[in-house]
Amino acid sequence: MLALLLCQVGQVVAALLLPSFSANVIDAGIVSENPSAIRHYGGLMGIAILVQLALSASAVIFGTRVAYRIGQSLRADVFDKVHSLALSQVQGFTVGSLITRCTNDVLQVQTMMIMTFTMIVIAPIMGVGGAIMAVQQDLRLSQLLLISVPILAAIIAFLTFKAVPLFQRMQMQLDGVNSILREQIDGIRVIRAFLQQAREGRRFGTANTELTETAVSSGRLMAMITPSLSAVMQLTSVALIWAGASRVRSGELEIGALIAFLSYVSLILIAVMMMGMLIVMLPRALVSARRIGTLLQTPIEVGPPSAPKPLPPRGSGLHLRFDEVGFGYPGAEAMVIENINFDLGPGEVLGIIGATGSGKSTIVNLIARLNDPVIGHVFLGGVDLRDIAAKELSSRIGYVPQKSYLFSGTIADTLRLGNPEADDNALWTALEIAQAADFVRALPDGLLAPVAQGGTNFSGGQRQRLAIARALVCDADLYLFDDSFSALDQTTDRKLRSALRQAVSHAATVIVSQRVASIQDADRILVIEKGRMVGLGAHETLMLECPVYAETVRSQTRPEEDAA
Repeated sequence: MLALLLCQVGQVVAALLLPSFSANVIDAGIVSENPSAIRHYGGLMGIAILVQLALSASAVIFGTRVAYRIGQSLRADVFDKVHSLALSQVQGFTVGSLITRCTNDVLQVQTMMIMTFTMIVIAPIMGVGGAIMAVQQDLRLSQLLLISVPILAAIIAFLTFKAVPLFQRMQMQLDGVNSILREQIDGIRVIRAFLQQAREGRRFGTANTELTETAVSSGRLMAMITPSLSAVMQLTSVALIWAGASRVRSGELEIGALIAFLSYVSLILIAVMMMGMLIVMLPRALVSARRIGTLLQTPIEVGPPSAPKPLPPRGSGLHLRFDEVGFGYPGAEAMVIENINFDLGPGEVLGIIGATGSGKSTIVNLIARLNDPVIGHVFLGGVDLRDIAAKELSSRIGYVPQKSYLFSGTIADTLRLGNPEADDNALWTALEIAQAADFVRALPDGLLAPVAQGGTNFSGGQRQRLAIARALVCDADLYLFDDSFSALDQTTDRKLRSALRQAVSHAATVIVSQRVASIQDADRILVIEKGRMVGLGAHETLMLECPVYAETVRSQTRPEEDAA
């Protein structure tokens, strides 16, 4: 930054000296018929030009490097911030908006910085320096600048005032386009299955048209800046020549001084034009900067503990306890879950069942600390989750989310996500338990077989089994399975649960499911209805004491009985 500033100042000084040298060439050399003066001041002009070119090129190099590094750092900060947000906060921003802030908004700020570092830094120096040099040449002619410069400033201020709301609306509409496009790409199979291409095309077209109309309106407004400023500049030049010519004729002003004065005025107006170019980009960059700032300044709801407390040693088992836990999203009228209480010891299995939207996944998200409870506490190994370092917590939990998302790479890369040190034997053991070893062996490359983004080159059941194997590689003390068997057939489901029971017998296990068959063998079953626990106990006990659970069991077994 310091080198950039020195280069910019140096090139402006060189540019300001050129008109003065030019005036001396004319007045002291040509008019006075003095060849040595022409060579002297002409040589100084050549040196000034070379210095200006060298410093200008250096300034561009320094400015571009600094701007791109700031952009790189800003993207990294946004990326880190997104990954530090609670799950509820991510859903509040929307994925499309977060993508736009990390890409397009950062690009707008970065482009603005490139313009600032390579051009705009020199504008005030050139404008002030040009004004001082112009006054030295002729004070009376300088009074014309008191008219033209305020007019230029008024034009820029007016167009900026009109442009800021348009750019703000445009960035929000860009969020909308990104969200719609992402949703349509994720749901392309559903769109094609229901022949909704035309409907989704119209929905995207509407959002695209609104964005285009706003962009065109802002573009037209910004397009007015250059011709407006140019008109003022040309009229100023005409007025100066008209006023200066009479003074040259009367002998009050020398020709070289008039030419130098016109050059300085041109430099002043060029500086204003540079500020105009800044104004063209500034409104959108300011909107983008505010959006980035809003994200970066968002308080972290699930933050690191100030004084982390250690968990019991690995292998000693972890005890999980919910104490009057409640959770709700900011601004929501009702809590998602309320008054949840249960205990789960090492080697025990807790099943959680309930209707869609009852809050089952919310409980799992609280255990994995994707969110923090609004009311109550969640304890693991006798320590509040808020007091456990994130790295230690994740190393002790094997988590299989409701959506079995796989990152691109190989199967081995996917399985080692939770334990980079795992060897091939550990990977195959996890695959055997997850009932995935057979189809992985059938692949030509085995563990090195490629995994497409999201795991789209595998079926839903295969993705679920790979996700389960990925969690098992962690060798954790607590396993969370959030509806992780929904895509499996009953035979595979039964084999997998049997293998899991033996493989994770040392660990506490939470299984969320809408199928009774997946959780009926659990030590205890937590029944959730509309965010409240309406039953907790073994399968046989709940059949007698919990009508909601009994009705769920009957609704899932009645078709088989009717068929028999």
